[in-house]
Amino acid sequence: MSGQRPVPNFGYVENSVVQEFYWDEDVEQSLREAIVEQTGNELVDGEYGDMVDGALVWWRSDDGEVEDMADLMVDAAANLENGGLIWLMIPKAGHEGHVSPADVSEAAKIAGLSVTSGTALEGAWSGFRLIARKRG
Repeated sequence: MSGQRPVPNFGYVENSVVQEFYWDEDVEQSLREAIVEQTGNELVDGEYGDMVDGALVWWRSDDGEVEDMADLMVDAAANLENGGLIWLMIPKAGHEGHVSPADVSEAAKIAGLSVTSGTALEGAWSGFRLIARKRG
């Protein structure tokens, strides 16, 4: 063993195109690299205009209010192919920019999404998997 913690599988499959939102220098690079390794494709930026298989969103408290987070979730979902996965990354408690998981749930509800799982990730970030809520 190399001593490194294993990076989780985000559920993306080979050849998936994953769009990344709100990247900055504080993101966990190993998580981005794990997605690139899982998909075989580089991440595309928020300006990408074609359909994608998934989205990776980095959000910090100074990025805006709950409504702003919900708007970004809607933007992230807009280009998703059916069944696409959205992962929202927030700083863990005690780290600069921490966002309450309750705020994540509220923003997801406003955006018409559901939080299906959450996980503490390597480094300073936690991840939340979001999907479109079932209708009816």
